[in-house]
Amino acid sequence: MQSVRDRLEVVLSRLAVRADNESVFVKLYPEAARAAADAADGRRRAGVTLGPLDGTILSIKDLFDVAGEPTTAGSLLLSTAAPALRDAVIVQRLRQAGAVIFGKTNMTEFAFTAIGVNPHYGTPGNATDASRIAGGSSSGAGVSVAEGTSEISIGSDTGGSVRIPASLNGVVGFKPTARRVPRDGVFPLSATLDSIGPLARTVAECAAADAVMAGEEFAALVPLSLAGLRIGVPRGVLFEDTEEEVAVAFDRCVHKVELAGARLADLSIDDLLADLRAVTRRASIAAMEGAEVHADWLATGATTPVDPRVGEPLSRAAAVPATAYIRAIRRRTALVAAMDERLASVDVLALPTTPVTAPTIVSMTSDEVLCERMEGLLLRNTQVANQFDLCAISLPMPGMARPAGLMLVARNGHDHRLLRIAAEVEALLGRG
Repeated sequence: MQSVRDRLEVVLSRLAVRADNESVFVKLYPEAARAAADAADGRRRAGVTLGPLDGTILSIKDLFDVAGEPTTAGSLLLSTAAPALRDAVIVQRLRQAGAVIFGKTNMTEFAFTAIGVNPHYGTPGNATDASRIAGGSSSGAGVSVAEGTSEISIGSDTGGSVRIPASLNGVVGFKPTARRVPRDGVFPLSATLDSIGPLARTVAECAAADAVMAGEEFAALVPLSLAGLRIGVPRGVLFEDTEEEVAVAFDRCVHKVELAGARLADLSIDDLLADLRAVTRRASIAAMEGAEVHADWLATGATTPVDPRVGEPLSRAAAVPATAYIRAIRRRTALVAAMDERLASVDVLALPTTPVTAPTIVSMTSDEVLCERMEGLLLRNTQVANQFDLCAISLPMPGMARPAGLMLVARNGHDHRLLRIAAEVEALLGRG
């Protein structure tokens, strides 16, 4: 069995080869990681384990505090910020569980936008085709897991920022119920919508990382039989403009799930989506809350360049009156309750994570109208889980030329059940 130190050295040597052209990682911690790897190997020799994450090669998004350095959140504005006094709570918990944290992954500036482009720190190319986007905002996280430089990577998800890169790079991405995982020491975008979740190769690895970050006792993930399970398919607006290859793969997946004994039913949620869209027409909740986070430099002007794809929507949201924000939040509270009631008739919703596969980086950086349309499509399905306070997971759909995910969505607080269902679906789809 290969030692943790050997696995780590393989990763570090791969990254050393491309050090002059590195866009997936923004910071490496080789010495701290080697010490953690050696400690994990020592425990294994002694027959001691700290749990399922002990010795896992793990990376974190560039918005989690690491003691002694500024948290840059993909922005030049924060490169001179005061150093963090302590590790973020989730970083502490991961270290205590024996995870080997060796680097910080790149992201879109301030975790805003779903494309994955960063004009300051470089744009990670998709792991399956470097000329295509990785998806955002946890762009480096999606690429690092898919290319094998991280066994698990931790991202944040405000409108799909874990699940979009997971979908486009062909890995698993889990967005827990918001507030299950503490956000202390995490650079915020939206206090209402932010959640912290893992990307990994398997559902089991995501479940292990999630349990550690949530401070829960880890129990082995037991897949849940699909026989008799009720799966809602929210056909309607969330299925419009879906690429044919994605639609075919989705239908193939749900057909297999149905053959395994699950009961499929169309479940319309278009009325609830339209209601929320109406109340956030002037600006999204994420943009309005982000405008508050960034109010100081938005008012005075930034001292260093800010990506216009980030700065302009935040500026527009800053001009929206407080009454509109309060009304949106109040309406959302009512809609969250209505969605919970709507989903009581099913165990999970199933839909494509992203209705499209990854477009080229060139097309996204040269055509603003296309970029805006694509961003809307990438966010459309995933953001439902954030807006309505649900939990969700993206699983790679097999047999595709370019990756896209199958998303399963469950009610608030049903995270463990969702992971068990996802583990069974993952096994089913992996059986050829």
